[in-house]
Amino acid sequence: MVTLTGISLPRLVTVMVVAGLVSLTMLYCWSSTPKNCPAPQTNSKQNIERYFGKKSNSLTGAAEDKPILLLWFWPQNYYFDFSDCKTIYDIDGCHLTDNRSLYDKSDDVLIFHRGISWDLSNLPPSPRPRFQRWIWFNVESPTNTAKIPGLENLFNLTLSYRHDSDILVRLRLRTRKKPEEDFVIPKKDKLVCWIVSNNLEWTGVGTRKKFFEEFSKHINVTLFGKAYATFLDYNQYYPTLASCKFYLSFENSIHEDYFTEKINGPLSVGTVPVVLGPPRKNYENFYPRDSFIHVEDFPDPKSLAEYLLQLDKDEDAYRRYFDWRKHLVATPHLIQQTQEFILAICTACDYIARHREYKEAHDIYDWFFQ
Repeated sequence: MVTLTGISLPRLVTVMVVAGLVSLTMLYCWSSTPKNCPAPQTNSKQNIERYFGKKSNSLTGAAEDKPILLLWFWPQNYYFDFSDCKTIYDIDGCHLTDNRSLYDKSDDVLIFHRGISWDLSNLPPSPRPRFQRWIWFNVESPTNTAKIPGLENLFNLTLSYRHDSDILVRLRLRTRKKPEEDFVIPKKDKLVCWIVSNNLEWTGVGTRKKFFEEFSKHINVTLFGKAYATFLDYNQYYPTLASCKFYLSFENSIHEDYFTEKINGPLSVGTVPVVLGPPRKNYENFYPRDSFIHVEDFPDPKSLAEYLLQLDKDEDAYRRYFDWRKHLVATPHLIQQTQEFILAICTACDYIARHREYKEAHDIYDWFFQ
């Protein structure tokens, strides 16, 4: 038998035929990529793009399309333009809508607690899409929150003022890159001020009302607000606060983390807030200890009044309540009534754009009313 370098001629022909068929098959697959051909190998970046979108740069990155956030109820019928999230807070990570026809496509549904009917008949339809999360939206204190039956295990996420909410709604102090040494305290022509629009007993105002009645016997307080028939125009809100040495940041009810814009307003304009609410340590989680005065620092309202009168005469001691401004900045909040819920809704938009992980909020009442 004829051989070539030790290989028989028939065997050599067989090898050449097989090699030719393999080459033709590979050329055919590369040119036509039929379903029966093996998929070409891809690197890890290509695999990420394949499953998470071309613009993703991590396994937890957001998809190319913005998530849809459906606002189910307009809180207290206070409407605003959704573009305000971008204009005011530079938040543009989601598609905000109130169009209920988009329910089946919405990634998250924001449901305002006070808009829910007692029989739950105005909640979104069931079953909900499997990918969809419901957000419990409540910025009232437990004293002013109705415990509607049947809501305990319906929600995935919580949005409130509580520090342990999934979505925390609060304007925080911001740090300065460069210290500001020359803060000028605004000119003051009033000693103590208070803007109060609510004196309804059922809202929990009894504690602050009792304290104020005794406190005002020992010091002059300039009053504004519907509760005292001295309406203050919105345009005068910040100028008026700035003209007061001290402002009574008294909350209507006492609960953990429940301190509202009542402390943010005076801090942002150069006035010292006198706070009545949860314990001092709770406030200090968010504000420097020497940026405010807490009523619990004094044995009684009279002692607090005497301290404020003393500070009024001691400029150096008063000025120390503004030392925090060297390194921190307070941002003025929106003040018109119809703007009350813009921050919360925009914050929810920002959150869902950054967090797509699944979660359930088990028994919201057990958590909120604990």
